[in-house]
Amino acid sequence: MEQTIQKNLSVGGGSWVTVDVYGEPHAPGLVVVPGAMSDAHGWRHVATAVDAWPSVTVVNRRGRTPSGPLTSTYSLQTEVDDLGVILDEFKGTQALFGWSYGGLIALLAANDRPLHQVIAYEPVMRPFGSHALPDLRAAEQTADWDATVEIVNRQIAGLDTAHVEALRADRQAWAALRHLSRPAHAELAALNSAPPPEEMARRADRVDLIIGQCNHGTAPYGTSFDDVRQRITRAEVHMLPGQGHMAHIQAPTELGHLLNGLATVR
Repeated sequence: MEQTIQKNLSVGGGSWVTVDVYGEPHAPGLVVVPGAMSDAHGWRHVATAVDAWPSVTVVNRRGRTPSGPLTSTYSLQTEVDDLGVILDEFKGTQALFGWSYGGLIALLAANDRPLHQVIAYEPVMRPFGSHALPDLRAAEQTADWDATVEIVNRQIAGLDTAHVEALRADRQAWAALRHLSRPAHAELAALNSAPPPEEMARRADRVDLIIGQCNHGTAPYGTSFDDVRQRITRAEVHMLPGQGHMAHIQAPTELGHLLNGLATVR
């Protein structure tokens, strides 16, 4: 389906979030919550591949243009509260999907309010990436966004030098990553600041967890996925063949089709 509108929502405290809506803007459907180093634009190909719901609403979380700033009071709960504003605006949402950090936000939101279905692709939780916090803080203090991108890709994602240099060689892609990396320290610090609840998605009727085949059982994403899974024992687990953490970039059509297959009808 094609994008139809972009909407701006105030979340209070001097900030706001935007959402990109695909399909029928007034028909409840799927809400998508991207994670760190990502924005709504990066999920456009997945959104256009989804047709199991009448609409797909992709959140542009605070800290990324054209949404507002993180603000000094930013926390993981801030993200959950922002998502609550979006769900209040799009009443009757049929399913909530989150990727990585966005997956954690979606699962926590389903502790606060009843939801029909929550889907999370490789959600992460504390202590994910905590070892990189000092270096990310130092890079943020000097506004060294090149260093921030390298820290995220090398120290957290575990990519090798050749892979990072290949990313750097694409000037447009690297510039986009530099911009997206600006909230990285604050987001990772928020993720690690509070102990996660013993149970997640308590008020969801159905929970589906997705892991890329390449990350199954391996650090950092596969092991963090296992930590989350222990807190949602009733969740159905699905594997996306041949993919890792960046399926929305490397295989958006396949991911969209997987989401279509997980859609449930009330």
